[in-house]
Amino acid sequence: MDIVDKSKRSSMMAGIKNKDTKGELLIRRGLYKLGFRYQLHRKDLPGRPDLVFPKFNSVIFVNGCFWHVHNCHLFKWPSSRPEFWKEKINSNKIRDEVNLEKLTKLGWKVLVIWECALKGKTRRNLDEVIHTAANWIQYDSQNAEIEGKK
Repeated sequence: MDIVDKSKRSSMMAGIKNKDTKGELLIRRGLYKLGFRYQLHRKDLPGRPDLVFPKFNSVIFVNGCFWHVHNCHLFKWPSSRPEFWKEKINSNKIRDEVNLEKLTKLGWKVLVIWECALKGKTRRNLDEVIHTAANWIQYDSQNAEIEGKK
């Protein structure tokens, strides 16, 4: 049973953004201060990465742990309408995997920064996340993830 009425829940869900989230803005500002220039949400790339660094053939996704099924304290299966949510959230996960594979085949390297690295009880120091991402952009050749502390 939901604790809010249907119209309130609809209004709450409509307010959830998929671009320019708080976490994404934190990463953008931090990398910009370090001198990185990027493109946003390029529609010609699979998954419309949050940040695109053409000079380094790198893309960054800042993923919400709930919407992208991350195994951390921020993810919990909803108790109401479980069939709907399992289908919805699992389809997001499958789409992410397909987009990662497509980007890799196109020669892009992919970094996923999970929400739990930026908030909650497992969050990391923001400067640590920014500098880890910066080092990855410049020097790493593999796909990678930054997640909350274990």
